[in-house]
Amino acid sequence: MEELLFIRQDVLPALLRGLRISLMLIIPSGLCGFALGVFVGALRVYGSPWVKRLTNGYVIIFRGFPLVVQLFIWYFGLPHIGIYLTPFLASVLGFTLCSAAYHSEYVRGAFQSIKGGQRLAAQALGFTKLEMIRTIILPQAFRRAVPGCGNELIYLIKYSSLAYMITCIELTGEGKVIASETFKYTEIFFMVGLIYLLLTSLATLSLRRIEDKLRIPGFDNYNP
Repeated sequence: MEELLFIRQDVLPALLRGLRISLMLIIPSGLCGFALGVFVGALRVYGSPWVKRLTNGYVIIFRGFPLVVQLFIWYFGLPHIGIYLTPFLASVLGFTLCSAAYHSEYVRGAFQSIKGGQRLAAQALGFTKLEMIRTIILPQAFRRAVPGCGNELIYLIKYSSLAYMITCIELTGEGKVIASETFKYTEIFFMVGLIYLLLTSLATLSLRRIEDKLRIPGFDNYNP
């Protein structure tokens, strides 16, 4: 009875408070990371040679550096050059830039999977490069990139737990605080894990519904 009272009065309010912070980290990071990833992916395919080199360098750096190292740089490193970020802003910045690098890989592959004949046909019809990408290439590429980009969103939900490493106390951080005070590490982190499992399950179901809505009957295995 005391255990249930402790969970209801102390544990759940703290974890729900942490969950709210986690969602505040995940939602803007996911949206901005995806938008930036589409932009970077398009530049890697259709940009000029120097733009391709620049964006490829960005992807190499942000995919190669461990995310926790990137967070340390944004929060602990930038103050040395006079730039101060709150733990929340440093976390969103780190998650967005890292997520965008991975999204750009999925988007780049999706763009390159569109046959060149469509680009030639668009040029013959007088489409500019921007119009061609926006109206012809992007809608098709988006369908093909959704599974990979959705997978990156699942990863984002889980590695948002690293925010507590730079003192942004989200779900995992709240769990660590309670566990440190009560020494109930197994019980607390099991509850934290269940919440992350719920979030990733809901995201998976939502992404499957999006894929179903975007699917064109009879074209699942068609490669134009």
